[in-house]
Amino acid sequence: MAEPVILEAVRTAFGRRQGALRETRPDSLLAFALQGLLDRSRVAPEAIDDVIAGCVSQAGEQGANIGRLAVLVGGLPTRVPGVSLNRMCGSSQQAVHFAAQAVAAGDARYVVAGGVENMSRVPMFLDVSLGRFEFKGFDVLNPELLARHALVHQGESAERIAEQWGITRVQCDAYAKESHRRAHTAAEAGWHREILPTPGVDAQGQPLTLARDEGVRASIDDARMASLALAFRPPGEGVVTAGNASQISDGASAVLIGDEQAARADGLRPRARFRARVVVGSDPVMQLSGVIPATHEALRRAGVSISDLDWIEINEAFATVVLAWAREFDADMDRVNPWGGAIAHGHPLGATGAALLAKMLAGLEARGGTLGLQVMCIGHGMATATVIERV
Repeated sequence: MAEPVILEAVRTAFGRRQGALRETRPDSLLAFALQGLLDRSRVAPEAIDDVIAGCVSQAGEQGANIGRLAVLVGGLPTRVPGVSLNRMCGSSQQAVHFAAQAVAAGDARYVVAGGVENMSRVPMFLDVSLGRFEFKGFDVLNPELLARHALVHQGESAERIAEQWGITRVQCDAYAKESHRRAHTAAEAGWHREILPTPGVDAQGQPLTLARDEGVRASIDDARMASLALAFRPPGEGVVTAGNASQISDGASAVLIGDEQAARADGLRPRARFRARVVVGSDPVMQLSGVIPATHEALRRAGVSISDLDWIEINEAFATVVLAWAREFDADMDRVNPWGGAIAHGHPLGATGAALLAKMLAGLEARGGTLGLQVMCIGHGMATATVIERV
């Protein structure tokens, strides 16, 4: 069986909602990431056997198989196919897993996995509402499904996690502040080797290059953070606010997976290999707690413990997700999201999984680390997890 390895991994800088990337079509944004990946990797475009793209709201400008469209927009040879998938927030992490599996099976030598979401141009849940109504809840889904599972908004699940693990508003806000502090430190230090400086526009519509994540704040006003209204519960009855949850964002990501033997024969240097690739189902009502069983399974398959890991990347969909995970694992929190997370840099749904992998790999290299774990909660109760080892 072939050994799949990570040869290169990039992402765009992330734009805020209606920010610098608001005028960039999502297929063009993904095409930009593909081009940047190939430029850095020195792999000939005609050598790519497939492009697998994660995208959650596959409607409007993100419809019609955006994976294939990005190949064509990006000027890759027409013989390079493309496909799109939706495992919600874990979409591009799942794309990486599928790419690695294709290489391991011998079906491909080089596969690009990534994802995109321009949430400024394609609103979340557009694939459900089709623009005919404002999405307010899952009551529009199949009544047979709702009879079996009382599905709630992810924000409500985040509140229930806070209740189950005894997490307070003060703890959530403190975590969010630290996420911004770490993200700002990393940006100022220029550590983000994985970021492709990305064309965009300023507030007046004039061209600019976005070289760092737009949502990161240099400082947080504690009083203002504490004054933010609860997003999903009445005053005094919850913890989740816009300040301690992930930002709605625009961005794209791309990872090149190759057959190690073929890559070395072509003069390419692998950067990392896979120790574990995991997806689990979890309670669809609590839905965000799947990061816990996914972590257990990933560690088991990789044959490592939490203390062996040099970098742990947990998607900060909500602060409560990471804080609940931390209650379950005796991890060194200095190794958890060391450069901040989605609360600071944003969460462009379909792009985030591969983007976090790219960030983690850059971080491991910057710190001289070897093992990294990436884990993401997913809507309707799932989670993806990946353990990589630098080579």
